[in-house]
Amino acid sequence: MVYMKTTLLSFILTITAAFASSVVVAGEVGSAPNPYSDCGIGAAMFTGTPWAAATSNVIWDLGSTAVTSATLSPENCKKSYYRAALFIRDTYEQLTEDIAQGEGDHLSAALEIFECKSNKFNEVKLKIREEFSNEISNSSYNSLSSLEKARNLYNIMQSSVNNSCVA
Repeated sequence: MVYMKTTLLSFILTITAAFASSVVVAGEVGSAPNPYSDCGIGAAMFTGTPWAAATSNVIWDLGSTAVTSATLSPENCKKSYYRAALFIRDTYEQLTEDIAQGEGDHLSAALEIFECKSNKFNEVKLKIREEFSNEISNSSYNSLSSLEKARNLYNIMQSSVNNSCVA
């Protein structure tokens, strides 16, 4: 049994090393994201550490979630988008207060995580505020779960950032 576990771990680490090393090559060429290190749960948990992200994704579900994410929505494999999603989920109440006020530390932090340039903050804040106002005035808003509300806010913010903050 110990031999099997050691062999399996060795196999996983070998595959992980191969995937992690291919990240550098893919990153230099500017091609699609490497699903094992740039996407999935691993990328969200181990930002900036490709080998750890790849290891996590392989151990979690043999990388199937990461591969699906890379295939269906490669633009969301950008690591800052994972950090932004987690930030929005974890600070939803404070973030919505900032949006209502039109400014605040949480809103600025979210825009920085999305890699929006600070000279675009005012324009983006107005767009987010307008879109979010429409969202919360929807009759079904109160029946949404907190995770659904956070997801909708993420979509609003991502759309606003993509439309206004692209360099």
